Amino acid sequence: MFAVIGRWHGLIIDCPDPGALAGFYQELLGMQRVQDEGDWVVIGDAPDRPGVAFQRVADFTPPRWPDPTHPQQMHFDVRVDDIEQAEPRVLALGATPLPGGGKTFRVYADPAGHPFCLIWW
Repeated sequence: MFAVIGRWHGLIIDCPDPGALAGFYQELLGMQRVQDEGDWVVIGDAPDRPGVAFQRVADFTPPRWPDPTHPQQMHFDVRVDDIEQAEPRVLALGATPLPGGGKTFRVYADPAGHPFCLIWW
């Protein structure tokens, strides 16, 4: 067995407006804001648990799905029980449908342009 080198602390997402994008993901993932310093916002289950952080980038270039010259940088897979109920809710939050998807997932962009998928089966 291997010794653990470290523990996951968080995922950091570059964006032009950390507060707004954190709000989007708070609603999508059911998390709470655990830190807010303007240019750096963190959401999670609790302050002492791993979370998702959003950091302001001055000249942010959003990804373009699925254009590899503007890579996606990261994406969430978010499991839902009913896609027909979940899709209108994420669209109301500011998500945009993207091309692609399959029998068990649909692809969207968050308000800053990062792709994410709603998955179900």
